[in-house]
Amino acid sequence: MAKRAASELFVNRLSFYTTTDELKRLFSRFGVVKEARLIRDPKTQRHKGFGFVKFESEIEAQNAQKAMNGRIVGGQLIFVEFVEGNKTHQS
Repeated sequence: MAKRAASELFVNRLSFYTTTDELKRLFSRFGVVKEARLIRDPKTQRHKGFGFVKFESEIEAQNAQKAMNGRIVGGQLIFVEFVEGNKTHQS
């Protein structure tokens, strides 16, 4: 089993209308968000419906994952998982 990045979450099935600021604001109620980013298509610059949120601490990320996984946000049922430590992602 891969080691997970304890304070970083993968957020999937986001509305295409979600902005980076909204993503950060949505998760900031659980703690200090060090980074929030949406992954974009390099040609169209539209985001692909998923992104990453990095918290200052592991406990903040755990609380956010428990509270937000399976919630409806912007009319979409979102899924929130921990990022696996040995996988990389590009924006």
